[in-house]
Amino acid sequence: VSLWLPLALGVAAVAAGQSPLQRRVVRDVLEYFHGRSSVHFLFKEREVDGVIEREDPSGTFVQLRLGLAQTACRKRAPQRHCRVLESRRRPTCLACYKFDTSDVPKVLDKYHNCGPSHHLAAKEIRQRDEAECRAVEEAGKGGDTLYLPGMFAFSRGLPA
Repeated sequence: VSLWLPLALGVAAVAAGQSPLQRRVVRDVLEYFHGRSSVHFLFKEREVDGVIEREDPSGTFVQLRLGLAQTACRKRAPQRHCRVLESRRRPTCLACYKFDTSDVPKVLDKYHNCGPSHHLAAKEIRQRDEAECRAVEEAGKGGDTLYLPGMFAFSRGLPA
């Protein structure tokens, strides 16, 4: 918990104009990014852009690009005030999430891709990202409904 406190304080300032689902996606992406073994420093939210939030009968689709900035704090020993290192890594994450329509929305499907800013601009990666996000947006629609225990019952007779 203490690891995320400095991060939460930095995110709160930028999160003022975001919907609750958008803030949840940002928190989830930061948690995912910091969970990677190759990440040794804490990163703060630099910017959120390209935000799309669409509702349909199957739920709410949220897509955004999250720009991150590396701080001087190591993720293993977080401090209260972590200053951003201007000349360091500035990765960008693309996140696509589909939430159901319940009172406390559950994630039906998600996709995120984090890498250097130029990495996400590559044509092949951009096409894959677009395809993955389309698949996430379709989650919960039509034949791709969520399986719940008890929806199907199969019985098999024992040999006599």
